[in-house]
Amino acid sequence: MIKVMWFLKRAPHLTQAEFADWWLNRHAKDIAADQAPYLKRYVIDVRVEDESGLAGKPSTDPEWDGIAEQWFETEADYNAVYARTDRPTRADTLAHTSAFQRLVVREHEQDLGAGS
Repeated sequence: MIKVMWFLKRAPHLTQAEFADWWLNRHAKDIAADQAPYLKRYVIDVRVEDESGLAGKPSTDPEWDGIAEQWFETEADYNAVYARTDRPTRADTLAHTSAFQRLVVREHEQDLGAGS
């Protein structure tokens, strides 16, 4: 299993709420349609806008506004999507982000034990 994590920073003209709305309600559907049948799982993690009630707040704002997690069964499935030159979702991503970065990983789930 290949997992791709995309770190996204919203475009300056978007509020955090507008960015989340675009990503969750429009872009996610386009990604799912464009990457079928290769994409096996897709999770969007949107940054919490107000962390004032949470312990351990960092001293500076996070660099990224959200993370997308994509799972592909094989490297061939991943390449079937990302080796294409006709990426219909790319222009939409560029219009709604000021930066993005990819990290390809292999997950190693840990057993937390019976007491956790």
